[in-house]
Amino acid sequence: MFTNYLKVAFRNLWKNKGFSFINIVGLAVGMASAILILLWIQNEVTYEGFHEKKERIYEAWNRATFSGELHCWNTTPKVLASALQRDLPEVEHACRVFWDRSLLFSVGDKRVMEKGNAVDSIFLQVFTFPMIKGDPKTALMDPRSIVLTESLARSLFGKEDAMGKDIRIDNKRSYRVTGILNDLPNNSRFTFNYLLPWSFVRDEGEDDIWWGNNSTRTYVLLKPNATLASVAPKVQIIKQRYDTSEKHWEMFLYPINRWHLYSSFKGGVESGGRIEFVRLFGIIAGFILLIACINFMNLSTARSEKRAKEVGIRKVVGAQRYRLITQFIGESILLSFLAAILALGIVQLSLPGFNHLTEKHLYIPYGSVAFWLAGIGFIIFTGLLAGSYPAFFLSGFQPVKVLKGTFKAANALVTPRKVLVVLQFTFAIVLIICTIIVKQQIDHARDREIGYDKGNLVFHNMTGDIPKNYQLIKQELLSSGAAVSVCRTSSPLTQSWSDTWGFQWEGKDPQDKTDFYNVCTDEGLVKTVGLQLIQGRDFDLHQYQTDSFGILLNESAVKSMHFKNAIGQTITNDDKKYHVIGVIKDFIMESPYSPTQPMVIRGASGWFSTINFRLNGTMSTSASLKKAEAIFRRYNPEYPFEYKFIDEDYATKFDDEQRIGTLAGLFAGLTIFISCLGLFGLATYMAENRIKEVGVRKVLGASVGGIVALLSRDFLQLVLVSFVLAAPVAWYAMYKWLQDYPYRVDIKWWVFLMAALLSAGIALLTVSYQAIRAATANPSKSLRSE
Repeated sequence: MFTNYLKVAFRNLWKNKGFSFINIVGLAVGMASAILILLWIQNEVTYEGFHEKKERIYEAWNRATFSGELHCWNTTPKVLASALQRDLPEVEHACRVFWDRSLLFSVGDKRVMEKGNAVDSIFLQVFTFPMIKGDPKTALMDPRSIVLTESLARSLFGKEDAMGKDIRIDNKRSYRVTGILNDLPNNSRFTFNYLLPWSFVRDEGEDDIWWGNNSTRTYVLLKPNATLASVAPKVQIIKQRYDTSEKHWEMFLYPINRWHLYSSFKGGVESGGRIEFVRLFGIIAGFILLIACINFMNLSTARSEKRAKEVGIRKVVGAQRYRLITQFIGESILLSFLAAILALGIVQLSLPGFNHLTEKHLYIPYGSVAFWLAGIGFIIFTGLLAGSYPAFFLSGFQPVKVLKGTFKAANALVTPRKVLVVLQFTFAIVLIICTIIVKQQIDHARDREIGYDKGNLVFHNMTGDIPKNYQLIKQELLSSGAAVSVCRTSSPLTQSWSDTWGFQWEGKDPQDKTDFYNVCTDEGLVKTVGLQLIQGRDFDLHQYQTDSFGILLNESAVKSMHFKNAIGQTITNDDKKYHVIGVIKDFIMESPYSPTQPMVIRGASGWFSTINFRLNGTMSTSASLKKAEAIFRRYNPEYPFEYKFIDEDYATKFDDEQRIGTLAGLFAGLTIFISCLGLFGLATYMAENRIKEVGVRKVLGASVGGIVALLSRDFLQLVLVSFVLAAPVAWYAMYKWLQDYPYRVDIKWWVFLMAALLSAGIALLTVSYQAIRAATANPSKSLRSE
């Protein structure tokens, strides 16, 4: 019996090649899309899941009120780890991870800049990063030890064994390789290529015991018998115990399994995070697969008259309904199997581009038994989903009506087939509308007034000898004509590396906890960056030596401090007095989707990490950069010339939203493609079934245009119904999404009109070929047998 069913299935596939092709390609594209999304979801939900002690690992977080709002964040004082280890018996280990910094590695003539972290020696006992060589318990015990990833070790030493070899770091001190790790998995928040012991932080003079300096991440490993509930009250008040000035400041431990997907907080509580995207794309994967299955359902039921006699004969000779259902389900699973083979090929070809788009390293685990078992389950599920309705529909035919020739397919106002077409296009239209609005939101933020001139503005980290040779570098950049203005800042203009609520001024409310961006600079900031002065002047240390304790405020800071006239006002911080010399227009330093924050820019009394210079506009960019590179190499010969353009760095702020928009557009396109495949198949069958009707109409004088309109009208009506259903769903989804952006676009009515016209146009183009072909056919051929 099974052999007979298999033969019949293949005969039907071969007999109806066009419909079989549409079904297999549609299912394959749907399955490939679902597989890609499921691979991405699997990567997202398994973040940090490879650590052996993951059930006991937590991260320390702060919770406090600033600017009238309760905030949570995960940078903590450096001294917290020792306090937790000392005061809480439930804590097995507490370790710190400091910065993600690029350092210069020198081995012989090789010079490599790599990013990594300084950590406590027990870091590799808390987290499980498999070591190729070395002991995780002792690898970071020596103050001059270093652990490398396999890739960095190969980059520095080639095929030689790196263990025990010395590396000179930043041309200051040598460190010995005591461990080599496997390259880090791509489902981890950690991205280091090296690990240095905490002694490096002390040697650099960056260690401190101040409870007000939140600059490091602190991780906690609880003892096996300890619970979060038992330790949470003690952690909550630990800062208050050591810093009595912060009576309402709380700390809490956040479990490792929530770091990646849930760590978005509003008002001091969890408010979603990446889990929302995981759920969203899970729904999209399900709908794309469902739409592909709907194609199979529609085409199978549309061709019901073709197989009605087969069903009737089988029933007459004694076939029971469950056997017919089994036959049709089996045909569906066979089709799903063939589609799955094609889908795997599509996925394999698409993975490089998909990985580039999502910034992942996804792959198909061919060697995993679980993957093949899941694959078989996926094929069977798809086959059952696609074949269930056609199987019950076809097996329900009455043999008497079929064999007498009185059976006709229903042509009611509402049929399951029409409902399925409407469902397909509803989802496609929702994605079209969402794609347009996401693009509008990105453009809205991109077009926002940034507050300074990004053109020809370049920055370079102050590595190696740049700090001590800064004045010489500045002088030569200007005298050579490579740059027209130069200044230093404590961070790149596109990032805030420091903020504080510690500024004091006359009339300040003692309860005021306004948080200010804290930026340091020297003279020439306004000119170099192109900031807009509203009051006062720029820093000028040559003419005004007291400008080293001068301050520039932005508009938001003036508003927060309630100054009517800010110039000359005195502001104190850490017992140092500063005087306001100017007010600048607000400029965007962090998110372009959020309001600008109050900002205090201090004079040359601070620290610097970045040199900024504006290239000479009268010279070509390449010529200016070539001159600048020669100057940097002259005064900082051991380090590479690694510059960045401000406009390019600023553009990275839109990456996440751009990725969402691209993915939404991609899946919208795939959904439309699959839907149109099914629509094309239905239009083909419709044209075949109504060929005699068309012939009669032509004989009676109907025009080609009139017949095309007649044949297309039913499909356009279904698309219109789809739009009516999709519009409110898309509006609500985008309304909720936009609420996360304080600076957001309004949802315009014309977006829905564009989506309606676009979907109607696509549907019309899809069915018009078959409609025109039927309308232009010679009626004498279709009516010859009448």
